[in-house]
Amino acid sequence: MPAMFIAVEVDPKVVADVEAAKQLVEVCPVGIFAQDDSGRLAIVDDNLDECTLCDLCIDAAPAGTVKVVKLYE
Repeated sequence: MPAMFIAVEVDPKVVADVEAAKQLVEVCPVGIFAQDDSGRLAIVDDNLDECTLCDLCIDAAPAGTVKVVKLYE
C-alpha cells in the first residue's frame, strides 16, 4: 500500500554512499531507512506513514539531499 501522508526523496548519490546510508538508518526513530545487501540505502515503504517529521534524516544528510514531502495540506 502506498504511503498516505509523506514521501521521502533521497539524492541518488546518498543512496549509493554506504556511510551516508548507515547514518540515515541510525538516526531514523521509525525505521524508514534500511540498507540492502550491498550497503545502498533503501526506503522501507511500510514505515513511511510512521514518520514523525522530526527532520533527523534531513539534518544527518548533506544539505538538500533528503526531502520529506507531505502528501497532505
